[in-house]
Amino acid sequence: MEKNKELSEHYKLIETAIQFIEMNAQRQPELDEIAAAVGLSEYHFQRVFTQWAGVSPKRFMQFLTKEHAKELLNKSENLLDVTHQVGLSSLGRLHDLFITTEAVTPGEYKSRGAGLSIRYGLHLTPFGKCLIATTERGICHLSFVESSEGNAIDALAADWTQAQMIEDHKSTAPLAARIFPDHAAGLDTQSTLLDQHINLHLRGTNFQVKVWEALLNIPTGAVTTYEHIAAQIGKPAALRAVGTAVGHNPIAFLIPCHRVIRKSGEFGNYRYGSARKKAILFVEQA
Repeated sequence: MEKNKELSEHYKLIETAIQFIEMNAQRQPELDEIAAAVGLSEYHFQRVFTQWAGVSPKRFMQFLTKEHAKELLNKSENLLDVTHQVGLSSLGRLHDLFITTEAVTPGEYKSRGAGLSIRYGLHLTPFGKCLIATTERGICHLSFVESSEGNAIDALAADWTQAQMIEDHKSTAPLAARIFPDHAAGLDTQSTLLDQHINLHLRGTNFQVKVWEALLNIPTGAVTTYEHIAAQIGKPAALRAVGTAVGHNPIAFLIPCHRVIRKSGEFGNYRYGSARKKAILFVEQA
């Protein structure tokens, strides 16, 4: 409660800082200038901002710059023009920004899967119907069908807007059989990935990929907390960012986000429903 109260009291300062950063993002203001705008010393502002957001002011400004650049790239702007419009001094800096924050180059982001062929299929599993999609590099998507098959396919297509989508149940069926064997009580994600050499085609920010890698280290039948994941990746204050990354896991079950629970011991939310999360954990622990 005390920590929440302190964070709430800091919010007005943070709000002012965010507004200042947004208004001046094109010229990339230095930390001392942002601190002065909210009436704090550089050291005090750095500490308050990082405690509240879980990331440094520099990382937050990178986020704003990157999001602005993504908006411009979505409008098919020239890469060099985008570089200048977001206040970066060279195309190389735009490249480094995207590699650091999105794990892709600006050109790869702009293509949104152009040139890729994605084969997908719907399959029955012990936990309901799932959608599996693959590229030449490996599985790029695994989701459980909730409201309708069409909605599940639309969500996949929205993540890879320029890719060629090919419905190919026969090519994804062997993967489904290996991931979800008939003897459900024998499920073991680590054995499935390592012993059977199933490759994953992951696309996300460096932070997201670190979180997903941490999820892969949770043993079958075990659970962990958001706090533990944050500490494991060296970002103990970034609980909200960790929760967001867990929620955006594109390859359910194989990247076991269902093994993350709340510190209180409650199961917490799950993208595909709390009942499914409990069912998977029960089977794994059995």
